[in-house]
Amino acid sequence: MAWATLFLAGLLEIGWAVGLKYTEGFTRLWPTVLTAASMIISLLLLGIAVRSLPIGTAYAVWTGIGTVGTAILGLYLFGEPATVVRLGCIGLIIAGIVGLKFLSPH
Repeated sequence: MAWATLFLAGLLEIGWAVGLKYTEGFTRLWPTVLTAASMIISLLLLGIAVRSLPIGTAYAVWTGIGTVGTAILGLYLFGEPATVVRLGCIGLIIAGIVGLKFLSPH
């Protein structure tokens, strides 16, 4: 259950990271409200997950999910360049997340 909670926290991290773009410097009310809510819920879920997962593993996986998801959505939503090197680096982050998941004692 802790891993599912951590995964959901990571998805919400993607939501708030991408949401920052839509707030336009926190000048738009609803994108700002949704981004702030996503931030708060993401952190709460991370806090719940670390009750039973090692903090180093949980934090690395949480930020990794957020990083990969945000980078992929940046390609899709904002037309950021999809170079071979960039995609390779995203793949390395995914490998790290998978490795931490399967090497974790929990």
